[in-house]
Amino acid sequence: MFNLKLSALVFALPLVLAAPSKRALPAECAKLAPVAEDLLENLFEGVCGDSAHGALRLIFHDAIGISPVVGGGGADGSIITFNETELAFEANDGLDDVLADVGPFFLKHQNVISSGDFVQLAGALSLAACPGAPKVQFFAGRPPPKAASPNFLVPEPFNTTDQILERFASVGFSPPEIIALLSSHSIAGADTVDPTIPGTPFDTTPSVYDTNIFIDVLLKGFLFPGTAGNQGEVMTAVNGTLRLQSDFELARDPRTACVWQEFATNQPLMASKFAPAVLKLSLLGQDVNKLTDCSALIPQPPALKDTPEFPPGQFLSDIQDSCAVARFPDLPTQPGPPLDIAPIPQADGGDDDS
Repeated sequence: MFNLKLSALVFALPLVLAAPSKRALPAECAKLAPVAEDLLENLFEGVCGDSAHGALRLIFHDAIGISPVVGGGGADGSIITFNETELAFEANDGLDDVLADVGPFFLKHQNVISSGDFVQLAGALSLAACPGAPKVQFFAGRPPPKAASPNFLVPEPFNTTDQILERFASVGFSPPEIIALLSSHSIAGADTVDPTIPGTPFDTTPSVYDTNIFIDVLLKGFLFPGTAGNQGEVMTAVNGTLRLQSDFELARDPRTACVWQEFATNQPLMASKFAPAVLKLSLLGQDVNKLTDCSALIPQPPALKDTPEFPPGQFLSDIQDSCAVARFPDLPTQPGPPLDIAPIPQADGGDDDS
């Protein structure tokens, strides 16, 4: 079983989020309002930090566990109920610490919420303190999972673009929807790609849901933040950030490059496409007609006025232009010395490779 230590994570000044209202909620949703309040106040604590990153990661790793060939229950909470099996999967490396962070909250409320609903509720709530993030819908009523997910269903950062597109296509996701889901990397980081540098954010400044990830991945890479030669990692362009091989290749593949570029300069579009893609992910393996829309439990994340810019010292000439039908636009360059992004402060032992 996973370790039940609670997070002691402290970030910058937390946001004050309104507690979900119990008024006029369907009964299925009203009983979950105390769970949502507890997660907002005592797990996420109003910050877009490591606990939020981990909860968002769980949405994906739980839901993608379904295949028309080998089965699986999809977004059913099996990653919690059958954690001894699923945490042994290579692609779920690091999730033991995520479950150590969020697991006590599920055990506290398991009499009123299924493991599948808990994963999706926590993931939707995790974005509430991330400036610029969209509000993600949440549906409740998932039955308990029947079995562990089969292995080898979670894409890895060293998989080829063909493998990633085929895996997602098998459960109904188009290439643009895949890129929309990768917007989550704007607020995520890695511990296990290069274990010598835990908490390394991906090609972006973490904790703000903005376009940096889509700009920075297109820059010519020239450094590693830690050690070289790690599987699934390629050189990055901003010191202190880690670039996944899969992100690098998807940003340059003709099937996905133009969507990637469009998100790089259009934060509202990025957010508007992410929300329905995550909802679709959260319903894999479920009959939506048997679920209840409890989206009223999810607060609206704070707004963000995003101005797309190149990092200090980088310019249009540093972009590896990959969209065949539109040139990458010339953006302003941030003033100041070259960036050196600090690691993400970790929840107590937490990992996050969203």
